[in-house]
Amino acid sequence: MQKMLVGIGLMTLISCGSRSTATSPQTDAKEDKTTAVARPEFNADSAFQRVADQVSLGFRIPGSDAHRKCEELIVAKMKAYGADSVSVQRGETTAFDGKKLPIANIFASVRPDAPKRILFVAHYDTRPWADSDPDEANRKKPVPGANDGGSGVAVMLEIARALQQQRPEIGVDFFFTDVEDYGADSDSGNGEDTWALGTQHWVASTPYSPGNRPTYGIVLDMVGGRNARFPREYASTHYAPAVVDRVWGIAASSPYADRFPNQIGGAVVDDHIYINSLGIPCIDIIETANPQTGSFPPSWHTVTDDLDNIDPATLKAVGEVMLDVIYSEPAG
Repeated sequence: MQKMLVGIGLMTLISCGSRSTATSPQTDAKEDKTTAVARPEFNADSAFQRVADQVSLGFRIPGSDAHRKCEELIVAKMKAYGADSVSVQRGETTAFDGKKLPIANIFASVRPDAPKRILFVAHYDTRPWADSDPDEANRKKPVPGANDGGSGVAVMLEIARALQQQRPEIGVDFFFTDVEDYGADSDSGNGEDTWALGTQHWVASTPYSPGNRPTYGIVLDMVGGRNARFPREYASTHYAPAVVDRVWGIAASSPYADRFPNQIGGAVVDDHIYINSLGIPCIDIIETANPQTGSFPPSWHTVTDDLDNIDPATLKAVGEVMLDVIYSEPAG
């Protein structure tokens, strides 16, 4: 998926995969006092099964048969879960290594005519190389992508299933982006724009007009790891501070406050950077193993990013908070 974390004092995002130490101060945000509303429950077992479904297909590398099957799975599930519209944006992009890659961005909407809407984003492709694996012999092997790719997709699919049970007052859009995780590592000399190629393509030909853009967007990336914590990602606090305050405020008044520490983590090159360029305030909910050192979880970009590292309790924590966000959002 992206990738890189940098120290929070840096305003410039550097090459993917790098680390640097950083102090992560607390913020002054308070709990969100929005009146609780009735909403459907997030089914953690169902979400876990959606991760397993993806992993069972194999490595979802752009252009592969497993990737095509994953596209078909997502489209079929979104239709089965009652999305009002489902479409696939196709294109081609050139990766940092000169390889031509097909793009299949999946976009779905619930209540597309609602005057207010929010956007959820997750990538469904997986990284072709486990370049961060501690065993050098594994670094040319593909990544299973259970957490890095599979978890965000699974949470979004389960959110869609929940919306079918109780239609929200607002519109909800789902963007399953492609070719996110084919970027160059930090030693290649290439920049951060080698990541999130599907979203960059989507932004260049966005389905939104100035009059129907969502109020804000939320990227879900690596949201299924065991004991995962999600500090406030630094670039999100820079581009969309009000959205960060709202989401973390809702989390603070939920049973999952410990999962969303009121602490600023490192900056990440991810899909939200490009969506913000559309004028849509967009944040990134992403696991940071240690905000003070700017590190991802140990399974990141390794051959161990498999089902053994997925925790249904983490999927539930993220999914429940996202449903709280949806159903507490005023319609007007």
